[in-house]
Amino acid sequence: MPRWGMVIDLDKCTGCRACETACAMENNVPTASDDQLAEGRGITWMKVLIQVSGEFPQTKITHIPRPCMQCDNPPCTKVCPVKATYMAEDGIVAQIYARCIGCRYCANACPYSVKYFNYYEPHWPEGMRRQLNRDVSVRLKGVVEKCTFCHHRLQKTRESARAENRNLAEADYQPACSEICPSKAIVFGDLQNPSHRVYELSRTPRASRLMEDLGTEPKVFYLKKET
Repeated sequence: MPRWGMVIDLDKCTGCRACETACAMENNVPTASDDQLAEGRGITWMKVLIQVSGEFPQTKITHIPRPCMQCDNPPCTKVCPVKATYMAEDGIVAQIYARCIGCRYCANACPYSVKYFNYYEPHWPEGMRRQLNRDVSVRLKGVVEKCTFCHHRLQKTRESARAENRNLAEADYQPACSEICPSKAIVFGDLQNPSHRVYELSRTPRASRLMEDLGTEPKVFYLKKET
């Protein structure tokens, strides 16, 4: 069974936010008004954080794309009273929206703040309704949602590979963020497969994980900037 993970090279990330846009379009992430954003109620499955270090004029800016960390020891799955959030066999932490009761225990337990509660009915400007992805459900008000590594794409590629009587290839399954990244800063694949790039990159001296001392065992690795 594969163990899907991601490696993000901070040396290559330009902060263009193409990953944010691709994620929102691919996964039917609802838009928010200015008032909702002011209340902190926007939804962004993939968010590019900005880290500023040093003092002017030697200030350095690092862009840090932050999807769900897809932890191997996820605290969110342990606190959900109805098992709406769970870990699949391939390590992807998923959400069952029809089962979610909106208690937000999972969002409070997540140390990475990657879970979002729908305070409002989903909304898109009229011109954007035609781009909604039919392979992804539209989440209603009152549930928690988050990045799933575009799990619906995995389902499609599995079916195609099964029909062609072959194993999944590295290029078969790619989330929208890694596929769209113009600088190829985001690499996705099986962390247990030596033939996949993420296997090698996740084991380099530059690789680290966000707040890994918490014991959550994230499957998203970051390659530090080279000095």
